[in-house]
Amino acid sequence: MDTTDPGIVLGTMDFGTRVDRDRAFAILDSFVAGGGRRLDTADCYSFWADPRGVGGAGERVLGAWLRARPRARDAVRIATKVRQNPLVPHSWPRSAEGLSARAVHAGLRESLRRLGVDRVDLLWAHAEDRTVPLEETVGAFGELVERGVALRGGAANHAAWRVERARSLARQRGVAPWTALQLRHSLLQPRPFTPVAEAGHRMLTAEDLDLARSEGLTVWSYSSLMWGSYVRADKPLPRTYDHPGTDRVLAVLDAVAGELSATRNQVVLAWLMRQGIAPIVGASRVEQVEEALGARRVRLGEEHLARFAEAR
Repeated sequence: MDTTDPGIVLGTMDFGTRVDRDRAFAILDSFVAGGGRRLDTADCYSFWADPRGVGGAGERVLGAWLRARPRARDAVRIATKVRQNPLVPHSWPRSAEGLSARAVHAGLRESLRRLGVDRVDLLWAHAEDRTVPLEETVGAFGELVERGVALRGGAANHAAWRVERARSLARQRGVAPWTALQLRHSLLQPRPFTPVAEAGHRMLTAEDLDLARSEGLTVWSYSSLMWGSYVRADKPLPRTYDHPGTDRVLAVLDAVAGELSATRNQVVLAWLMRQGIAPIVGASRVEQVEEALGARRVRLGEEHLARFAEAR
């Protein structure tokens, strides 16, 4: 597992829909000014919040920001995803693009056009597509890396065994393998063996971490701050988090936050980074970016980690 300075990743899912262009620009400016480098988007963001019923809004806003800030491209690392964008408006998941070779190539081509760049630093397979042979998807990602339009590939919301199988196939074909994982993870965990309500989300497991550590893969986590549920009374935790472990963890979280003069959110982000996981943080206000970046100054010791582990 690559644990070298995992840092904070800025998620841009709501840009162009719930977050208008001016606010998005301010958030991006603040993130870069504060030393942030990695941006995460997807070709499907955010079709469910866009009256047009298709994705692309997030990438278009990011592309407009890059054009307005000529030096920004050298300052940031851009990751995007293919798999989920509806090919027919308002018809997801039936018309989701999938992970055929044709879809992967077309998806990235359109992403590059919207972003106004000639390459992305990381291309994610957004979710599994078991209607397509894994060999075909692996080959398509390898071709894009070979052409230099994606510097590397990664798997989001994939089972560990599928990622390892894909990496084996890549080695057999002599193409670049996936080198990164993106899964849902946070300090709080849902009740064991209870599925989460959000369609398509796959939780980080011990198997995923074992794979990452043994193969030196980068790990990113999404929904890291639980949509604001750690700090906002108007954002209650989903019912699957209603179990005794949640109360125990929150009690330790409050104690540690007080000891370190940090916010709940900052401690959660520091806990993830301490394990070599890069948390993706969505923001709708500049203050949220500033708070998230402040987590890099929070120093959790082994004693803090042990207290959280015992509470969970």
